[in-house]
Amino acid sequence: MSEKPRITRTKRTRLTRARLPRVLPARTRLTRIRLSAYVPGWPANTRGRAVLVAALALATGIFLVTVPLHREWFDLAVYRGAVTHWRGGGPLYDYVVPGTHYGFTYPPFAALCMLPMTLVGWPQAVALSLLLNALAGAAILAMTARAAVRRQGWSRWYAFAVAGCLFALLEPVRDTISFGQVNLLLLALVLADARLLAAGGGRGRLAGIGIGLAAAIKLTPAVFILYLFVTRRLRAGLVASAVALGATLSAVWAAPGASRHYWTQAMWDTDRVGALAYVSNQSWQGVLARLADPGEPSRTVWGIGVIALLALWARRARQAAAAGDELAGFALTGLTACLISPVTWVHHLVWTVPALIVLADSGLRSADAELRRRRLAWAASLYVILCSSVVWLWSWDAAGVDGFLGSNAYVWICLGLLLALPVRASARRGRLPEMPGQRTAAETSATMGACTHATEYPLESRQSALPGSSTPPGSKPAPSASGE
Repeated sequence: MSEKPRITRTKRTRLTRARLPRVLPARTRLTRIRLSAYVPGWPANTRGRAVLVAALALATGIFLVTVPLHREWFDLAVYRGAVTHWRGGGPLYDYVVPGTHYGFTYPPFAALCMLPMTLVGWPQAVALSLLLNALAGAAILAMTARAAVRRQGWSRWYAFAVAGCLFALLEPVRDTISFGQVNLLLLALVLADARLLAAGGGRGRLAGIGIGLAAAIKLTPAVFILYLFVTRRLRAGLVASAVALGATLSAVWAAPGASRHYWTQAMWDTDRVGALAYVSNQSWQGVLARLADPGEPSRTVWGIGVIALLALWARRARQAAAAGDELAGFALTGLTACLISPVTWVHHLVWTVPALIVLADSGLRSADAELRRRRLAWAASLYVILCSSVVWLWSWDAAGVDGFLGSNAYVWICLGLLLALPVRASARRGRLPEMPGQRTAAETSATMGACTHATEYPLESRQSALPGSSTPPGSKPAPSASGE
């Protein structure tokens, strides 16, 4: 009779562990189960994924080269021509591209930032624009989608490679790159502040610098300064205001004549940027201009609409801040900036990208199957529309009901997202940050005890525990009213 092999304690432990099923947290198990309906298992290996990514990148490149209208870096030519003219002694805002009426429309601080373009040739300027936009795009995806990718357990390189291809197909992104525009750079600066606000601590003290710089370069991001004050981020709001003012004053010191001309004349002349009724103007003012064309839109109606939009935005932004959803708050602010700006060209709509990511992520996170399918379907539908260039079907005639609906398609997307973008609770729903002097020592202690969840989701800010709450710090949040 053969002797049985001896099993040591170490081997027995390893065998027992091998037979035991891996126990995952309930949240992870549910997430992986429900993702099986939306994320295919193929390709399951790295080689297969690499082949798929290469094929997708090739298809994306062929599409970008052959299908959309390429803008030939027109705006980059405006920037470079204007600052070259200015450096040579000519007035900055008198320059126009030969054969057109288009000239420089940004504040003088933007021109100071663009002066290095005069030191290189045109091919080098185009290459630099492409490089900066590519880096900005990568940073935007990292800051908006990283938490969702980690939460869903996806392969990071694979998820971001696919996301990069999808990102490049969006019409606002395509136009920003082919115009040589600065929108992606500004969005990256603003989102960097969202990340700093979510991080808190010492890093949070730097929040506001990116927004201030973006607002000094272009006026549209200035609404994010208002967001900081509306959501009671007093320190960040003051930092952003100080940076924007300091950058603007540095331009006044360096170029007093150009600054005086811009702030007293050029900024108020909307004809410098193009016709308000042009179909590319996807703002509330653009809607009114197309309705009134060939007449002038009513400034009173526009002003009333802007006030209503700002009131709606302020309420929703405070909801997002109270829930701890920093990215949703910034996304709502970007949508509002597009709607209230007198001129929002299609390439300005890169500010809708965070909202699309919030919508898709809220669908993936939802425990309700029907709500999950509905949100993911909406996210996919809006993405396809923003890739389609559909508004250009009415570029010559926006009359009739079809023209009213179709020529303003991107406006309706922004308005719908402003009204209905889901807000995701990062911990428990709580109060907005208190104004100075309103917090007690007990409340401060409770706040510190409720911050353990925030490190997992870097764009979801830490929230304070409500005094007297029956829910202990660190416990799981209750489902929100939206079913999340």
